[in-house]
Amino acid sequence: MTTEFTKSTIREYFESIVIAVILALFIRTFVVQAFKIPTGSMENNLLIGDHLLVNKFIFGPTLSRIERAVLPIDEIKRGDVIVFKFPEDPERDFIKRTIGLPGDTIELRNKKVFVNGKALDEPYVHFLFPPPGDTPQEDFDVRVHYGPVTVPPDHYFMMGDNRDNSEDSRYWGFMPKSYVKGQALFIYFSFNEGEPLTHLLSGIRWGRLLNRVH
Repeated sequence: MTTEFTKSTIREYFESIVIAVILALFIRTFVVQAFKIPTGSMENNLLIGDHLLVNKFIFGPTLSRIERAVLPIDEIKRGDVIVFKFPEDPERDFIKRTIGLPGDTIELRNKKVFVNGKALDEPYVHFLFPPPGDTPQEDFDVRVHYGPVTVPPDHYFMMGDNRDNSEDSRYWGFMPKSYVKGQALFIYFSFNEGEPLTHLLSGIRWGRLLNRVH
């Protein structure tokens, strides 16, 4: 009886561990993923050392009208901060803001973004240098003047908030919809990587914890 009880207990523990591992893999693969900000291309909205949770389910594919009605799946909107596979190297993940949707015409005039001929209101944008003025010398700088270009079907035009320090669609073109990994949700941890290891607690940016990404 004792042997049977021991075997039953071990089996229950084993099954619990297996189920926990499967759930963890499912959540990581299909629901949420952790992402660390490696560069300053999204400053001052997202900082180097911010750790985010990314919702991988919200833009998931649907098979029927019923799924679209029941499941919390949404379309990508202008302004969404998206994690995606870098088109020039799909092994790398990038994070940028959605500026152009399929069919939109995008143009930069003296660092100002125009969508379908209308100036885009962008309170999140950060510039390292002010607009230099409309001079011919800046016509070759895509940070100042770009386009107009039209976003093809099933593609998006992505830009970093730190416009003078962002490798984005101005340089490598449009981002395919199939490369989308998810939408940035909130900052679950943030650490100033300039701090020495001996100052771990002082390096934590407490005021950024649990901030939603907008």
